[in-house]
Amino acid sequence: MEKAIPYGRQNITPEDIEAVITTLQSDYLTQGPMIAAFEEAFAHYIGSRYAVAVANGTAALHLCALALEVTPGQKVITTPITFAASANCVRYCGGEVVFADIDPETYLIDYDSVKKLLEASPQGTYQGIIPVDFAGRAVDLEKFKALAAQYNLWIIEDSCHSPGGYFIDSEGNQQNCGNGAFAELAIFSFHPVKHIASGEGGMITTNDKKLYDRLLQLRTHGITKNDTLYTNSIEFAGGDTYYPGWYMEMQTLGFNYRLTDFQAALGLSQLKRADDGLGRRRAIAAQYEQAFKGLPFIKGQSGVVEGHAYHLYVIEVEDRLGLYNYLRTQNIFAQIHYIPCHLMPYYRQFGWKEGDKPFAEQYYKHCISLPMYPTLTDEELQFVIDTVIRYYS
Repeated sequence: MEKAIPYGRQNITPEDIEAVITTLQSDYLTQGPMIAAFEEAFAHYIGSRYAVAVANGTAALHLCALALEVTPGQKVITTPITFAASANCVRYCGGEVVFADIDPETYLIDYDSVKKLLEASPQGTYQGIIPVDFAGRAVDLEKFKALAAQYNLWIIEDSCHSPGGYFIDSEGNQQNCGNGAFAELAIFSFHPVKHIASGEGGMITTNDKKLYDRLLQLRTHGITKNDTLYTNSIEFAGGDTYYPGWYMEMQTLGFNYRLTDFQAALGLSQLKRADDGLGRRRAIAAQYEQAFKGLPFIKGQSGVVEGHAYHLYVIEVEDRLGLYNYLRTQNIFAQIHYIPCHLMPYYRQFGWKEGDKPFAEQYYKHCISLPMYPTLTDEELQFVIDTVIRYYS
């Protein structure tokens, strides 16, 4: 097949283009009405009370760590099988990252591994947990919330891979990724290969009004224009009996992590067809799972799992490098997700080494992410499947 087949690809429709053009022709390119419209629609889609649009998923993680007041020396637990930003947000605040191992069946952060870390240290050693809904599979946050409550920990749910994903709780209820039922904060990404693409962009969801207000301030340089929060006097501000319209206060050290209105317009347009895209992803996953089931070279695969959002479809194979290179000769650009964070040179300097997280390291030796995006045609999908099987035959 001559056409290149990447592991992920955005889908920009005429409706998306029209939404962006309309915003470009409006009075606002940034800090305008499209931001609030996107936030409101996304919060409704996820099922959270509040949503805060930001520049990207990494900015979302950083702001979450700031809002939860991560400080130097504090320890936070996360998974090594994730994009580095899930861990880096702690380091941005001077905190210490402690990696737990993964469950080799789900590829998610392992509950028992986290529990052992907590049990092995005095109460108060750790401040929080950052579980990742890796590949689109939802972490059972109900279990982690109970553990977090026992040790007085907060939770940031990294849901970049899983808008529309969910798990079923102990009472049989569907719990959407990022709905705030079991985590203080959750984050999403709108990078082009994600379910909803806005070029760059991210979102933070929460049910906590205080955290929401703090995030709004941190997103914009630490500045507020809410006169009920002002600490300087009306006289200082230049007014007589009220604060004048120009007045604002920078009350904390924040950042410029805002999303633009035209990005929000694109995201809002994409959100309208999010369920259709999710349905196609799940259909592709079902075809992969059926095609590879029982084949001797398959050591593991994402499979068909209720609530999985399928940002990625992962298979574990022998001779991963050989398959990766062969696929590229056929114009299939599969990818590896991820090199374990604890073995990145930056984190090795803190003492992490090979053998520390055996399940994560074993997974990395065999994992490869196959093409997964809604516009992948049935013909292209079958070509990918046939090419993988042909290599091993």
